[in-house]
Amino acid sequence: MRVKYDEMKLLFGDILVSRGFSKEKAAKTAEIFTDNSADGVYSHGLNRFSRFISYVETGHIDPHAEPIMEDCFGLFQRWNGNLGAGCTNAMLAMEAAVASAKSYGIGCVAMRNTNHWMRGGTYGLMAARAGFAAICWTNTFPNMPSWGAKTANLGNNPLVMAFPGKDGEIVIDGAMAQYSYGALENCHMNENLLPFPGGYDKEGQLTTNPGAILETLRVLPIGLWKGSGYSLLLDLLGAALSKGKTVPEIGRTGEEAGLTQVFIAFDVNTLSGKAYVEAMTAKLLEDFKSAEPTECGVSFYYPGERMAKIRNENMELGIPVNEAVWNQLLTLRR
Repeated sequence: MRVKYDEMKLLFGDILVSRGFSKEKAAKTAEIFTDNSADGVYSHGLNRFSRFISYVETGHIDPHAEPIMEDCFGLFQRWNGNLGAGCTNAMLAMEAAVASAKSYGIGCVAMRNTNHWMRGGTYGLMAARAGFAAICWTNTFPNMPSWGAKTANLGNNPLVMAFPGKDGEIVIDGAMAQYSYGALENCHMNENLLPFPGGYDKEGQLTTNPGAILETLRVLPIGLWKGSGYSLLLDLLGAALSKGKTVPEIGRTGEEAGLTQVFIAFDVNTLSGKAYVEAMTAKLLEDFKSAEPTECGVSFYYPGERMAKIRNENMELGIPVNEAVWNQLLTLRR
């Protein structure tokens, strides 16, 4: 089943307005969810929307809240998200980081007390499309065991890096777990196995069965102990910069709300010169694609390269949806 972009965006917007969002904020939020779906990130678009609405209805997301800047030290700003919608808070934070980078070459915004930002790559793409490189990350509810542990004591703490490209943005958005929970849920819903082991089953064995991993919540850190260490350091840095909650503190609240996020933008074209940056990027990508493939006919894609193809197809044919998920969303319209 496929749904046209404008139809999906309209449904999201109507549901958001009925839950107390202003028309302007509903339109921005609906666009983010629809863009995520159009780009093929269904796990943090269409498939996540019902959960987002449930957080609004339980009061964990305040549709009327506006983030405020609490401190400013030159190129660094500290913001309070006031438990507003994480996606619009994140948009504002990245816009502020880019504006600061225009003045200082680098801009950093740390935000506390915010909510799930949905697809983190959205904000890296924002910066890259404006001609800026970016690094941003978030912490989460405790949902990943540290290396050697059975119980979740870390977040999968997604990290995003983005770079402006002449032929398309280069962006990677990855959790510190081999697979995000959204990806696991998407595979499980579609009755697919994972291409590589992503966690442990009840017997403590590595498995490609997403349902077995969702049952134990024992996701596998990327790079094994390395992913575990990166998760901890991202949490430490985020909390230190934002004065926000750490993963264990979020866990004690019982809900994934009041998160900590950091957004950094770099004006690489001004700092190093646009001609140099473009030539260096083109050469690096050429070298990247020149590697000998393991199998005949295998092509190499830099992070984000295939997204444009997926979006073009979905804009032309409609966005693929799970029929049960779509029908559930229709019941949310008032």
